[in-house]
Amino acid sequence: MSTASLSDNAPVSLRKGSKIALYALTLGAFAIGMTEFIIMGLLTEVAASLNVSIPLAGMLITGYALGVAIGAPFITIATHKMQRKALLILLMLIFIAGNALAALSPNYSILMIARIIAALTHGSFFGVGSVVAAQLVPKEKRAGAIAIMFTGLTLANILGVPIGTFLGQAYGWRSTFWAITIIGIIALIGVVILVPQVKVVQSSLRQELGVLRRPAVHIALLMTVFGFGGVFTAFTYIAPILVDISGFSPSSISYILVLFGIGITIGNIYGGKLADRKLMPSLIGILTLLAIVLAVFSLTDQNKILALITIFILGIAAFGIVPGLQLHMLNTAKEAPTLASTHEKGALSLNRGFFVHENESEVKTEWSGYIIEMNETVSCERTL
Repeated sequence: MSTASLSDNAPVSLRKGSKIALYALTLGAFAIGMTEFIIMGLLTEVAASLNVSIPLAGMLITGYALGVAIGAPFITIATHKMQRKALLILLMLIFIAGNALAALSPNYSILMIARIIAALTHGSFFGVGSVVAAQLVPKEKRAGAIAIMFTGLTLANILGVPIGTFLGQAYGWRSTFWAITIIGIIALIGVVILVPQVKVVQSSLRQELGVLRRPAVHIALLMTVFGFGGVFTAFTYIAPILVDISGFSPSSISYILVLFGIGITIGNIYGGKLADRKLMPSLIGILTLLAIVLAVFSLTDQNKILALITIFILGIAAFGIVPGLQLHMLNTAKEAPTLASTHEKGALSLNRGFFVHENESEVKTEWSGYIIEMNETVSCERTL
């Protein structure tokens, strides 16, 4: 049995037209990101339509996160013999089926099942997509290529979620899932036509699983958990912070989140460029910046203008570390890039659940995020 391993040099033939192939992966990431976050804006509509409480409807978010964290590694192992392009196609087909089922769901239970089906493709798509994206470009541009793919995830927050929320509120929440299904079909066509077969080095499944036992891989995963955990600790309660402490009206929150989304898009792009130049120094620098911004936010959240500036910078720093963390994992587990990268995305989903429930206080959660980030920065420095 064999699976793909990341080679140091992508064939020249793959680099020609690689940008348009990356955009096909970006569109897939956009659709998947929209599926992940859209339910947050439609909780009221879903709860009313299916006659369940809002907290129970909120479990659709938890179910999706668990589907990503638990299901993705098993999907990757089960499909280890498949070519990367064929696997991407299969994942998009499952994703389309999950969202179509969500749109047709007659009750809460079926909708939960549909969400979990769609979630199973999430971690594997970003894991396999990261490997493919890295192989489409020269070695020195790999983090930038990964950043381009992850731009789809950031754009899903800026454009996809607000538009999907508006669509769901105007025409019913099922219309949003139909729209996501259509976007998924377009992304599938793009993958089929534009993404080339990737030449990879083969390794056995035993070797791939063996790589995951390395302490360096465990450290890389912990870097992701704690590196992004600080962001979720503070950002989970961003709405009550902005309303109760900063004094913004509830109706203005969506516009502020767009500002945050613009920040994460900028951070994602330039974080990839920095990681391509100096990987570990850039990670340490951005993690330090992130810790400082979270600490400063505990002071600036009492002033509207300063709070807006801080949130924008927080967005830049938050996603500025994502391409670097992903590339660091690919470099650390070079012989097992797909499975390791999938675990990396699962770690992001796990910290969303863990740190959110770990900190139930809405007051000064920025300091909790600061402490998490400083611990992570120290750990990151020790890996140099």
